[in-house]
Amino acid sequence: MTEPIKKGDYFHIVAASSPITKKEDLHSGIKVLQEWGLICNHFDEIDRSWGYLAGNDEVRFNELHPSNHYPLLAFARGGWGSARLLEKQQPWKEGWMIGFSDLTSILLARLASGFQGGIHGPLITTLGSEPDWSKDRLKSILFGNCVPDIYGEPWGGGISKGRLIVGNLTVLTHLIGTEHLPSFKKSILIIEDIGEAPYRIDRMLTHLRLAGVLHQLSGLGFGSFTSCDDEKDVDKSKTFKLLEIFKDRTQDLKIPIVSSLPIGHCCGNASLPLGSQAILNGDKGSLSLLK
Repeated sequence: MTEPIKKGDYFHIVAASSPITKKEDLHSGIKVLQEWGLICNHFDEIDRSWGYLAGNDEVRFNELHPSNHYPLLAFARGGWGSARLLEKQQPWKEGWMIGFSDLTSILLARLASGFQGGIHGPLITTLGSEPDWSKDRLKSILFGNCVPDIYGEPWGGGISKGRLIVGNLTVLTHLIGTEHLPSFKKSILIIEDIGEAPYRIDRMLTHLRLAGVLHQLSGLGFGSFTSCDDEKDVDKSKTFKLLEIFKDRTQDLKIPIVSSLPIGHCCGNASLPLGSQAILNGDKGSLSLLK
């Protein structure tokens, strides 16, 4: 169990993926954490870049694994690049780690190595624009307080309990066949994505089926799939809506399923601690965290 954070603790910002392009968004997120009584480790690499990455692999790896220990590592932004860092041996440390989207690779790899404390939640560059309830939820998780249930659309299937695994569908799928995926046996999986055409979502869900991932689960939740139903220049009579794909690829699993959960690339990205025990109620559409 990861120790709750406390006022006066330091947080370390990690730009493990794409370059930071909006200075105001970065500072807005830092301000939120500072208002909670946390102290920012010096961070002035706003313009650092190496092609489409926020620095070369060595620079970003060293930032992910600083020589000093910090109770909280907060990722700056997503994009692409974090999976490249997994080619080296990871000297994981105890503590909290917050991010989502491309950072799914880091969060899942860390969980697969047996470390708790990963939170699928807002990035530093998105935290400032989150609604108050979302900020309060993240703060409660970090400081060891209870959080309310979140709700989506119930698809039935009863109630299940399991270890919580949360992540971006595209990034998660590309970790199949590596050592960086945690066990999905009797887990509750919550997935989200952005900008993926319906046929690509179909392909990835089919990949998860062929790899035996979906059939191991005790529950499944769909978060926000932003701009994934907006294919252009497509004959609408010869495609599927996203909801149709979700149901076609999961209706035979016979487990609780909830869709439209407030998780992912949406303003109102509910924080969820990976590896925690949770309850998914497919009849009421709720996801509850257990202490």
